[in-house]
Amino acid sequence: MRDSLIRSTLPEQGPYAGSSPGGPAVLVRFAVVAPAPTMVAAVVFDCDGLLVETESRWTIAETAVFAAHGFPFGPAEKAMLLGRAVEEAAPELAEYFGRPGEADAIAAELLDLVHREVAAKADALPGAFELLQACAARVSVAVASNSPRSLVDLALERSGLGELLPVRVTLDDVGRPKPAPDIFLEACRRLGADPASSVAFEDSGTGTRSARAAGLYVVGVPSFVGVELDCDWVVDTLADPRLVAWAATLRPA
Repeated sequence: MRDSLIRSTLPEQGPYAGSSPGGPAVLVRFAVVAPAPTMVAAVVFDCDGLLVETESRWTIAETAVFAAHGFPFGPAEKAMLLGRAVEEAAPELAEYFGRPGEADAIAAELLDLVHREVAAKADALPGAFELLQACAARVSVAVASNSPRSLVDLALERSGLGELLPVRVTLDDVGRPKPAPDIFLEACRRLGADPASSVAFEDSGTGTRSARAAGLYVVGVPSFVGVELDCDWVVDTLADPRLVAWAATLRPA
């Protein structure tokens, strides 16, 4: 069961086929598939690993939880969890740990540790403030996250990005987590924006599938080597000067 759960997170075809915890992981740089729109109704950002450097904090907490249950934590285990809501992943973790029926307790254990880690350190990622500021000066912006509201609020305030993002949609606000489109659709609804005229920024495959299903133009900024993203445009970092240059051209749709 554990092996099948890990294998299911790794692509069977494409540039990452055959990746394994002990083998090399190659991140392919994608060209722009479709030019980024400049007439935009809204720009919607993920939070963890995109705007705020919380992935290392999640990894510390995840490693501790796996160790507490007698298992190592490596790239394959990270891929199993990246971008997913804890409540959604917890039943699989319970099976992985050989503790079926304990999903709620495992989810609570992990979230408690993540809250502690994020409270201790959560910095804005390079380019996040500048890009947010440039977008917010021209169009509506929001956060759409698979994390609970308490954790999103903590990360944004701890990183200094909170004032730029008063509109926040989290797992607590919708019926289904990413990769379902609900979180992005709700963010666009709150902003009065047409999803088809809006842009999403995401760092995980779970998130890009959600934004794609909601009908947004998708910019991917991978936070984890080996992640396969279904995007219109992929960049290495929010500090890529092309992003701020694009934001400077935005006009409300």
